[in-house]
Amino acid sequence: MKRIRTISMILLAVVIAASMAANFLAPAPYAKQFREAPNSAPTRQHLLGTDALGRDRLSRVLYGTRISLLLAPAAALLSTLLAAAIGATAGFIGGRTQRLAMAATDLFLSLPWLFLLITVRALLPLNVSPATSVIVTFALLGVLGWAASARVVCAGAAAIRDSEWVLQARASGIYGARLLFRQVVPNLKPVLLAQFWVSIPVFILSEANLGILGLGVAEPLPSWGSLLRELNEFVSFSGEPWKFAPLLLLFLVVTSFQLLLSRNEVTA
Repeated sequence: MKRIRTISMILLAVVIAASMAANFLAPAPYAKQFREAPNSAPTRQHLLGTDALGRDRLSRVLYGTRISLLLAPAAALLSTLLAAAIGATAGFIGGRTQRLAMAATDLFLSLPWLFLLITVRALLPLNVSPATSVIVTFALLGVLGWAASARVVCAGAAAIRDSEWVLQARASGIYGARLLFRQVVPNLKPVLLAQFWVSIPVFILSEANLGILGLGVAEPLPSWGSLLRELNEFVSFSGEPWKFAPLLLLFLVVTSFQLLLSRNEVTA
């Protein structure tokens, strides 16, 4: 298991490093069209061929990976902060406030999260600029993905609320927000960190689903979702295997995250 974890860490490090160095490694800008060679097979100039518009596929994979791996953690951070604010406050106050907050969380969780995300994104304008579409897509992921984490954080805050050191702090005259931020929140850091890491692969896959449906990052910016959208049309794996490179990379990255997370859970 240790060897598998090491391989996963190395794979993630290599993918992240390659995506961060896309400006140097990419053979061409991600939006440049080679009109004389649309849908070409891999060549010495285009190692993964070109897409239907003649854009270098390797360049788009590198830049798309960078967008997904940079903004999925940003969405996870936003989601974790919302979960901390709602869950920690509800668990700390307890009583009716906790019951109402958890009832609202349960209602939110009862809705199909992906369909809710698709619905909200579909209600927004589709003809937005690529930069705006990136911000909107990952902001929606963060804003709508807090509920599951909030339940975990609330349970942790409720347990800390009844702990001996919190009772001692109350006896010392520490109440309200001061008690929450000095005693409860610092002891929730391991829980919040775990929820942050768990959310990253979830949001990567969510963006990929949105992109496949045409509701993710707008062209010409690439992302894993927009790259996978090319596979909507039937493609023979034996005939054109290079077109499955984004899918293979997505599978390896998400699997590596899951292996690292499962290892951490076992160690904990």
